[in-house]
Parts: sequence; structure tokens; C-alpha cells
Amino acid sequence: MKTFSNKDGALIIENMIQAIYENKQYLSDIDGLIGDGDHGINMNKGFQLCKTELEKNPGDLAHSAKTLSKILMMKIGGSMGPLYGKLYRGFAKELSGIEEIGIKEMGAALEAMLSQIQTISPAKPGDKTLLDTLVPAIEAYQKSTAENNDFVTALQAMKSAAKVGRDSTKNMVAQLGRASRLGERSRGVLDAGATSCCLLLETLADTSTQLLK
Repeated sequence: MKTFSNKDGALIIENMIQAIYENKQYLSDIDGLIGDGDHGINMNKGFQLCKTELEKNPGDLAHSAKTLSKILMMKIGGSMGPLYGKLYRGFAKELSGIEEIGIKEMGAALEAMLSQIQTISPAKPGDKTLLDTLVPAIEAYQKSTAENNDFVTALQAMKSAAKVGRDSTKNMVAQLGRASRLGERSRGVLDAGATSCCLLLETLADTSTQLLK
């Protein structure tokens, strides 16, 4: 059974920080079509603050995710700071104290991401939010696990479902947030939150696969 160490897993957050940095303008451009146009900028601000903090106070994956969670909730405004802050809080809490992360541990951490977001958001799939990416991605991971596939296969199933979920938001009408005021005019554009969530889940899948031994 392949696993990777919680200590080595810190690379996952490092790579997520880099992914947001590289895509900050793209994410803001998408957001600008039906929102404030600052999604990528705000996300990058939070992730860069986390990078600075982790350079001073490094740790394992759980520590890194907890640090990111605190910064997003305390330093980033709008809806995305609290939402992603909660997501990473659930992820960190589930993995805290675990030395080796395998398919079961990752599944529990993914479910904790979702359950934490649901404590503050009424969003559901179909509302044109990051949950349109997160929910099917987690479901695909769990389905693959239930079919007794290996860790890599489950991670790739998650990654593929995340992309489909992200793309599905293009034809949706926003039901929550500022974009919901646009009604039908919000159709035809990807949701920025769903897009950043897909980017982060892709990075999670690829880096975890890279770390497995």
C-alpha cells in the first residue's frame, strides 16, 4: 500500500502556493467577467503570506495547511478567505498527528474539507461555486476507493472529476454571491472559485502521486 509521509507532504502546500501565483491573473480575469475581478489577486496575497510564514516556521503537511487556513481566515476578505480557510482547516485537522498518509487518510481529509465549508456556506452543486468542483471530485475519489483501486488511480479520478466539475460551471447561472445578481448574464463564464478549486485539487493529486513510495 503506497503512502507518503506527512513531513514530505509539506511540498503539496508549497506547490499550491506556486500554482496560485502562476495563475493569479487568469483567475482574476475570469472573476472580472461576472465578479469583482480580484479572486486571483486575493488568493495569491493569502498564499504568499503563507509562504513567508512557512519559510520562518516550516512543518509537515498538516502544519502547512493549518498555517494557510489561519492566514486565509484572518487576512483575506470577501467570501473566498473564509471558505478556503475552512477548507484547509478541515484538511489540516484530519491529518494532524498522522505520520503516513495513504488512500484512506487522504479520503478522510478530503471529506473534512467539504464538511468544514458546509458549516458556513449553504452552497450546493449547481449553484456555480467552488462546490461544483469539490463535491464531484471527492465523490470520484471515494468511488474509486470503494472499487478497491490504488491511491494513484483514486487521485487521478479526483483530478478528472474536478476538471469536469469546473467546466460544468460555464453553463450555470450563479445562485449565490455578487454574480447571482446578473441572472442569465452569469451564464457562459467559468466560476472563478470552481476554477481555483480545480487548480488546487490538480496540484494535490499530482504532488501526492509524485511523493508516493
